[in-house]
Amino acid sequence: MQDGAGTGHFGRHQRKIMPLEPGAAPWTPERFAELAAEARAKASGMNQHAIGYGALAESEWRAAGLPAPDLSAMRKRRLERVRAELARNDYCGVLIYDPLNIRYAGDHTNMQLWTAHDASRYMFVPMEGPVVLFEYQNCFHLSDHTGMIDEVKPAKSWIYMYTGDLTPGGAREWAADIAGLVNLRGGGNKRLAVDHLDPLGVAALQEHGITIHNGEAVMERARLIKSEDELRCMRRAVHACEQAMREMEASLKPGMTENDVWAMLHHGNIVRGGEWIETRLLASGPRTNPWFQECSARVIEAGDLVAFDTDLIGPYGYCCDVSRTWLAGDGLPTNEQRDLYRMAADQIAHNMSLLKPGVTLRELCDNARLAPPDCRPNRYGVLFHGVGLCDEYPSVYHPEDWGPNAPDDVLQPGMVICVESYMGRLGGREGVKLEEQVLITETGHEQMSTYPLDRRLMGMD
Repeated sequence: MQDGAGTGHFGRHQRKIMPLEPGAAPWTPERFAELAAEARAKASGMNQHAIGYGALAESEWRAAGLPAPDLSAMRKRRLERVRAELARNDYCGVLIYDPLNIRYAGDHTNMQLWTAHDASRYMFVPMEGPVVLFEYQNCFHLSDHTGMIDEVKPAKSWIYMYTGDLTPGGAREWAADIAGLVNLRGGGNKRLAVDHLDPLGVAALQEHGITIHNGEAVMERARLIKSEDELRCMRRAVHACEQAMREMEASLKPGMTENDVWAMLHHGNIVRGGEWIETRLLASGPRTNPWFQECSARVIEAGDLVAFDTDLIGPYGYCCDVSRTWLAGDGLPTNEQRDLYRMAADQIAHNMSLLKPGVTLRELCDNARLAPPDCRPNRYGVLFHGVGLCDEYPSVYHPEDWGPNAPDDVLQPGMVICVESYMGRLGGREGVKLEEQVLITETGHEQMSTYPLDRRLMGMD
């Protein structure tokens, strides 16, 4: 049987489209460029951040009187802060891998958790000149909606997953690209800040005469002071988190597992456009002492304390880091539960009262209210810490933990600080976790977290 060549039929299937020759393209170069541009424009307009956070979140924010941020102004200001830090340290630029640092400087996302441990995308911010994003394959559209990226190139990832025992060669090829940018944009300055980099990458860049400096410090200092638009984002994120907490508390019943309750926070965050939760810190009953048990399948019993730390990355990528402890069931707390709760609440209130511009971290340490001696062995890791896109600089240690490498600094307006407390006696059955999120203002402080404390545990009911 003949194949029908020249008849318009191709074999017994009578196909009407000539199959491609091996290696042939189904379009001309011009048509390919048109299709690629159309697809990228379509994808950019349908980016999750361009679509927004949905009717539920928007209606709740309107009801709460929380105005929307000016994202264009916020993005511009954040990039300016990064460049100001580069200028202050005389760096030619910063190479950033941490997805939260990329979010800060470029305000876009791509597989945030996966890329936090698999170095597969990165961004170069020069002190002056175009911002270059090295993006994961076929993800070049994910930053277009921001207007912050001047050039997108394919990333060259040399993690072992991709390069195996040929990783040194991958690192050298990657380093040649970065060195080319430094030479092009650095004006002869080869002092490059990098936030996270394996030893192979450091050595490969050094072969090009590039010296490596602390990019984490650059980005933490840039992120330290929040603008009004960033604070609008954070207030909305905190409100969304606290709405999810209300749903958690309303659903809490003896007989549920810890995982059942914790899932409510995840659900409430995601339906309001939030992104993820950093930890699994929810525990009940005897699992609340010592702290830091991760959420489990334990069944919550009537009369149990249920304590949790949100560690939640919400809308706009901003963190809501608050802690609460509730009493499960309809009964009254024991005297021990009330005592622990009151000590934690008093510690939070006193330590929050210390927050104002001009106070040093060492002064906060020296003047803080501390846990009593029988709770001190179980103390939380820090008394205070910064927060923004996640937990951030600075941290304030307990007096007995203040060592030679504990940084001292001065509180400034625009910093956001979390005030921590954990009260659980050494060898005790239960413990109480509380935490508030607080803005440093020009004249003092503003408590950003507003979720009420448990009335029964406070002895008010």
